[in-house]
Amino acid sequence: MNVSIGTIFSILRCPDGVSEPTEDDFLQPGTRQVCAGYVLYGPATNLVLTSGQGVNGFTLDQDIGEFILTHPKLTIPEKTSEFAINMSNQRHWEPAVKRYIDEVVAGKDGPRGRDFNTRWVASMVAEVHRILMRGGIFLYPCDSRENVREGRLRQLYEANPMSFIIEQAGGAATTGRERLLSVQPGKLHQRIPVILGAREEVERVTRYHLEMDKEREGDMPPHRQAS
Repeated sequence: MNVSIGTIFSILRCPDGVSEPTEDDFLQPGTRQVCAGYVLYGPATNLVLTSGQGVNGFTLDQDIGEFILTHPKLTIPEKTSEFAINMSNQRHWEPAVKRYIDEVVAGKDGPRGRDFNTRWVASMVAEVHRILMRGGIFLYPCDSRENVREGRLRQLYEANPMSFIIEQAGGAATTGRERLLSVQPGKLHQRIPVILGAREEVERVTRYHLEMDKEREGDMPPHRQAS
């Protein structure tokens, strides 16, 4: 397929007094990470890293065998006109995700009043790297299918490190209903819905989820198309 792939990593502190950590010691929310990053393999080999003081990008110089700082202090614009989601799953999405995607697909003739571009690589590392380089929003939400009801991506070693990087670059990351990094994991391979990228768009998707949750509870009238 020749799709760009990568390696994601996350570093946590070992709890005080623990010399031989068990699986339970890894069950920490993303806010407890001290470092996270990824390596992207492709035409160039890129290392992107945060230790909680912003995000820096490095490129491997094969002549000397070292990574060179090529993208210091990466930041994500709050606004974007680019989104990434697997459109083939549309029939399974929650109403809030359907609403958001319907609006952006409608472009300048829809409620958002401007055109959006769609991208989908099906590689989380490649998707996040593109957002860091040029902006955008990435969505891998939960849906009605049995194996995706809790999300598809793993919280501890996919969603948490990438969300840490995105937040440190000025973006936002949510499950659709709450800040992703605040979620307490219950098991090592726990899955979670992931929506991350440009802060303005992530906050909009979160708002749609919360509004529609209230609608189902009968606390408010049906939503109006947002401007």
